Amino acid sequence: MRLPRELAILYEDQAAVALDKPAGLPAVPIPGAHTPSALSLLAAALKPKKQRAFVVHRIDRFTSGILLFAKTERDRQALIRQFLAHTPVRQYLTVIRGRLETKEGTLVHYLHRDGMFQKLTTQDNPQAARAELRYSVDRELTGASLVRVELVTGLQNQIRVQFSAIGHPVIGDRKYQEAESSERRIDRVALHASHLEFAHPRTGRPVSIDCKPPADFRALTTALSGQSRR
Repeated sequence: MRLPRELAILYEDQAAVALDKPAGLPAVPIPGAHTPSALSLLAAALKPKKQRAFVVHRIDRFTSGILLFAKTERDRQALIRQFLAHTPVRQYLTVIRGRLETKEGTLVHYLHRDGMFQKLTTQDNPQAARAELRYSVDRELTGASLVRVELVTGLQNQIRVQFSAIGHPVIGDRKYQEAESSERRIDRVALHASHLEFAHPRTGRPVSIDCKPPADFRALTTALSGQSRR
C-alpha cells in the first residue's frame, strides 16, 4: 500500500499535534522492523524546530484518521489522563455487513487479550476488560451499513470485535472474519477515525478536530450505494 510522502496535519500548536494517519502506516515503530511510522515521521518533521513528539493514544495500523501526539512530556501526561478517564470524544466511521435492527444503540462486551487478538469473555473473568460503544446508522447501503461509532472505552480492536460479535463484521476485517479475505473493493478494514474532542492540556479549552474519510473508504460506500455485489 502506497503512503503519502507527508502526513496531513489537522491541528497543531505548541502543546499538541494531530495527524491524518493513512491506512497502512503504523502509529508507532514496529519492533525489529524498518517500516516508517506516524511517530517517526512526525518526530523527524519536528526535529528542525527543536520540538519532540510523544504518543498520546493509538489507532490500528490499517485504520485511517485522527491520531494525536503531544509535544512535551508534561502535555502528554495531561492528555493521557483524559484518555484513561475516557473523557475525550472519539468518533469513527465504519462500514459493516448487513443492517442493524435498531438505528442507534449501545454495545457492551467483555474482552481479554490473547496474543495479538481480543477475544470475548465473561464479566467474572479476572482478566476481562469492559468494552462499550455507542452507534448510530448514518446510511443503509446494499447489504451493508455506514455507521458512526463513539467509543465509551478504548480497547484495541474494540469496534471490530464488538460488531463481529453481533453478526455484523466490519467490511475488510480479515483479522477477525476470515470470510472478509474475499473482499476486493477495499484492501483494509473499513474503519476511519473521523472526530476527536479533548480539553487542551494547558488551557483546558475544548479542541475539536474532524477528518474526512480517504478515497478508498469513499469508494467503498459509493460502490455499496448501488447494486454492486461482493
